[in-house]
Order: sequence, then C-alpha cells, then structure tokens
Amino acid sequence: MNDGRFIEVPYRMLPPETLEALLETFVTRQGYDTTDTGEGMRGWVGELRQQLERGELLIAHDLQTETTEVMTLAQWRAFGRDLADDEEEG
Repeated sequence: MNDGRFIEVPYRMLPPETLEALLETFVTRQGYDTTDTGEGMRGWVGELRQQLERGELLIAHDLQTETTEVMTLAQWRAFGRDLADDEEEG
C-alpha cells in the first residue's frame, strides 16, 4: 500500500543541523555546482530553505527503508505513481 509508505515531515519540526544535512545531501545528489554561488554550499542550502518555505520542496520519510530525504513536488508525485505502478504489476 503506497499511501502508508511515505510521510511528509514538516521541516520546521527538524533540528536545524538535521535539516541542514538533508539539504546538503540534496544539493550533492542533484549535482549542483557549489562553486557557482558566492557562498558555495551555504548558498544552495539557503535557496533550498526558501523553496521549502514556499512549498516547492518537501521532506519525505520512507517508512519501508527508514530514510528521510528532500524531494521536489514533481519527484514526490512521480515516486508515488511509480510505486503504485510497481504494486499493480506484482
């Protein structure tokens, strides 16, 4: 059942250092160039924090793998559809 696998975690509930680590992981995984902002990683993390505040990104916890990560809304929706498709085939 796809609905119970992922839960959205309100970013304001996370300790600042945890949120910072999640955002840094997202920057690294997405392959952002940390040399093209004057502030490097800190600049990207600040931009991502603003996107969280605007609701363009969310923090998702996967109950199956017990991992937590940052996702765009498009990733969240695509991931949900992919999971549903996989379950229908199985």
